[in-house]
Amino acid sequence: MTNATGRGLGELRGSRTVMALGALWLLTALLAARQAARVLRLPPGERLTDLETWIGRNGVLHFQGSLYDKSDAFTGTPFAGLALKPLTNAAEASLGLFWTFGTLLLVAGLGFVVARELPGTRRNTMLAAPVVISLLVLSLPVRNTFALGQTSILPVLLVMVACLPAAPRHQAGILVGLAAALQPAMIVFVPFLWLTGRRPGALTAAGTFAGCTALAWAALPGDSATYWVHHVAGAGLGDPADSLSNQSLHGLLLRIGLHGPVELLVFGALAGLVAVIGLRRASSYAKDGQVVLAAALVGCVAVAVSPVAWQHQQLWILLAAVGRVGRRRSDRLLWPVFVVLVMTFGSQVLVPHMKVAGAVAANAPLLAAVVAACVMPFLTRSNPAWDRPVPTEVAAPARTRFRWLPLLRALPRPLNRPNLLLELLLIRVGYWVYSFIRGSVPDQRSVAEHHGRQVLDIEGALFMDIEHWLNHQVIKVSWLESGLNFFYSTFHFLVPLAILGVLYARRPATYRAARTSLGLATLIGLFGFWFYPLAPPRLMPGMNSVDTVHGTQDLSHPDFGALTKLSNQYAAMPSLHVGWALWCGLMIAFLAPRLWMKALGLLYPFMTTFVIIGTANHYVLDAVGGVVVVAAGLGLQYALTGVTPFSRKEPEPVLKPPGPGAGAEDAEEAAVGDGAESTTERRERVDVTSV
Repeated sequence: MTNATGRGLGELRGSRTVMALGALWLLTALLAARQAARVLRLPPGERLTDLETWIGRNGVLHFQGSLYDKSDAFTGTPFAGLALKPLTNAAEASLGLFWTFGTLLLVAGLGFVVARELPGTRRNTMLAAPVVISLLVLSLPVRNTFALGQTSILPVLLVMVACLPAAPRHQAGILVGLAAALQPAMIVFVPFLWLTGRRPGALTAAGTFAGCTALAWAALPGDSATYWVHHVAGAGLGDPADSLSNQSLHGLLLRIGLHGPVELLVFGALAGLVAVIGLRRASSYAKDGQVVLAAALVGCVAVAVSPVAWQHQQLWILLAAVGRVGRRRSDRLLWPVFVVLVMTFGSQVLVPHMKVAGAVAANAPLLAAVVAACVMPFLTRSNPAWDRPVPTEVAAPARTRFRWLPLLRALPRPLNRPNLLLELLLIRVGYWVYSFIRGSVPDQRSVAEHHGRQVLDIEGALFMDIEHWLNHQVIKVSWLESGLNFFYSTFHFLVPLAILGVLYARRPATYRAARTSLGLATLIGLFGFWFYPLAPPRLMPGMNSVDTVHGTQDLSHPDFGALTKLSNQYAAMPSLHVGWALWCGLMIAFLAPRLWMKALGLLYPFMTTFVIIGTANHYVLDAVGGVVVVAAGLGLQYALTGVTPFSRKEPEPVLKPPGPGAGAEDAEEAAVGDGAESTTERRERVDVTSV
């Protein structure tokens, strides 16, 4: 019976793995297909712009004159231009297909190489590869490479293969030399090979780079002189060196106002310091067996010290996400999530619209590269926390009145505080996603006004249509109008953030449940915005409502107003002002220690309802919709987890033992949790001398 049960569990686990593997690869294929289709649908002149500098009258690439004699000139090395010369007889349409799918193959190859060398994934490469490839496809460097027709992925792949422990020394040197000939910043891998004991490979790499450059100089002497002398290794090509797209130390110094010999002196000192620290750290991690991390750190050094580091050259920063940081399990996600977000979204996503924070976010790729290369304390494989981080305390599965709840019974219930920086980052990105979806709602004025008339008819039948009367009563009293405007613009964000901050500091388990329920309610609200666009009273023709917050509205141009550029103005149902206020009121009423605090909490959603109607931003039924979405969010959280944020005491932590049907693998995992090392981990430990 035991053997049969074990086989059954093994087959179930195997079937789930196959399903998960198939789902991951399907998602990866869809992302890749979407990226390819997006590039191929671009009109001529907007795709493969680097290669299209060679397009002639008949849509066929030509190679006449200098590579660098146009305003939108080729930005690669002369050797890259020489290597691309065989493509000059290709028609533009066929070139687009060839280049796009060729780039996809390079991305897939790089994903497999990286996935195979990640710690603990050597036996699960097919499961890790789709995740890595998906992150690569979504990243800004790869997306930029697709659109420009750049060769920047090829040098990364060549160097990654060269850094593998099994790569022969001279062949590794040839690959690094070719990569440097295509992208000169890759020359920093030559001293890296030297520091890791591959001195013959380093010499071969230097010789290969010199040979390829000499070959290009012989074939294209004028272009080579232009590139290496006039433009100082390509520094003068493309956008101005002080533009935000140049994420190098040189670009940063130019942006802060340094110029001339002073800037060059400071740049040389900083570049030398970053190179020395980064290469030493990279060589130590290479000897520790962390091949991908070591190569990524050297690539980050290349990004920082290169005179120009355009977006399509910053792929190394994304690869630095493989480093493990932190002794606590709950801190492990901070670094990889930060790097992935920096390399996937623009600076406006990461921070609010503030001058100082915006300046930092604009240079986020460079800062991430420098921090990775010189500062971030990545763990070594010999560190006890590498395999055994400080575990996260969890609570027992919640018990409910219904036997079929919670639906996610196997999901752990963490009790500790989540990492604060990670939480703030995810909240910011989550709000940006919410704003983006809300702003993407179809702007259907006629439909929104039709729905507005529907709401007014329903409210009239129920004797609830008080919007016009209340709005005009408010504007008769100047102090009341000013107070409502201040309330509307301020408390919507301030009160929820204050409550979340208190819960984070004093009741971490309740904080997790509270922020999850609020997030679910907001997500449900987005469906109302999308499927029922509704014109608020201030935008309804003939209603004569006065928008006290945004100013006078011009109905022929309904996007007029101070805040209307930030969101879709026809997203009125449900009112998340009331929804969030109700969530705040319930949290205060259930958890506040004083009776007067509870009373204020219960009063807050009613005050918010008065404000949104008095300022002509919502109908009464919008407030009802806000109540519905909060109730739905709390109900959905209860159905999934069996808990609500209204528990009067924090749950007790438990240690979950292996279940009655656990086999040898489960027992081994339990032993690992107690400090033992598993057989698989012992087999996968890399000999530090193999590099």
